[in-house]
Amino acid sequence: MDLEKHPQQPTARAEPDVIRASDADRDRIADILREAMAEGRLTADEHAERVDSVYRAKTVGELEPLVRDLPAPGGTPRPVGASHALAPEVPTGPADNLVAIFSSASRKGRWRVGGRTNAFSLFGSVEIDLTEALFGQRLTVINATSIFGSVDIRVPENISLRGSGTGIFGSFEVTTLESADPEAPVVVVNGYSVFGGVEAKPKRGKFIADLQARLRKHLGH
Repeated sequence: MDLEKHPQQPTARAEPDVIRASDADRDRIADILREAMAEGRLTADEHAERVDSVYRAKTVGELEPLVRDLPAPGGTPRPVGASHALAPEVPTGPADNLVAIFSSASRKGRWRVGGRTNAFSLFGSVEIDLTEALFGQRLTVINATSIFGSVDIRVPENISLRGSGTGIFGSFEVTTLESADPEAPVVVVNGYSVFGGVEAKPKRGKFIADLQARLRKHLGH
């Protein structure tokens, strides 16, 4: 084949409509929506509908229309989390979903934690107990939304727990933990509550308590 007659064409850049959305892209849009609701630009129902679309979006083109009618977020820095300090370890793949609408949902006991979990409570309660869970990755991100309900997250004492959120006529409380072990799992909790509550804090799990009891018994001898 005569290459001079068939010059190689430059590769065209993909348009936003077909560029695959990353977790950082979704988190950026979710932050804009959260601030818009806090400022009264969106109702709780509108926010919930758009956030659901955010985590279903596959491309950047699907994300941008969700904030097209909203201003860019203010000068407040984004919380250190999955897409900043721990960017190399951002979880990929589909998220686990825990939904409680006029009901309850829970995950507890000895179970394998995925990289991302979306917890949504509307006039219901969601319980996520990680005290005996198996972490298949170092970073776990939980996006918690509570509207007239509750999301309760418990973690073992030997991990790092971080997060940030907003409580509107409700509470959003994350007890920050920093493990002494640099390789310990990191759980990041983000989201908001409206007339409800989101709480994440450490709890002594049975497995950890057993280890401590054996250590005390050994030292006693």
